[in-house]
Amino acid sequence: MRGAVQMKTVNALAVRSRLGEILDRLERTGEPILVSKGRQIKAVLITPEDFERRFVDFQDAEARKRLLESIHALKAGRVIQRSSLEVLRELRGYSR
Repeated sequence: MRGAVQMKTVNALAVRSRLGEILDRLERTGEPILVSKGRQIKAVLITPEDFERRFVDFQDAEARKRLLESIHALKAGRVIQRSSLEVLRELRGYSR
């Protein structure tokens, strides 16, 4: 496959014994690192910035979806009784 990024793969034992070195490489290159156990990929190490780019947008989409569902429920007359504390916790991301 042309243009594909060749990701570094390390086994779980290497991660356990050389975690600092592996994290330094991740920080230096910014490239994801695959973690294998046996012959299977079990995890992927990514930078915090990459994590935010990939998953914060997803979390925002989920929050928008819940908000729209609440608005539709109110319009349809289906009111869900919740305390203000529950609403604040959800808005701040502490629930769900």
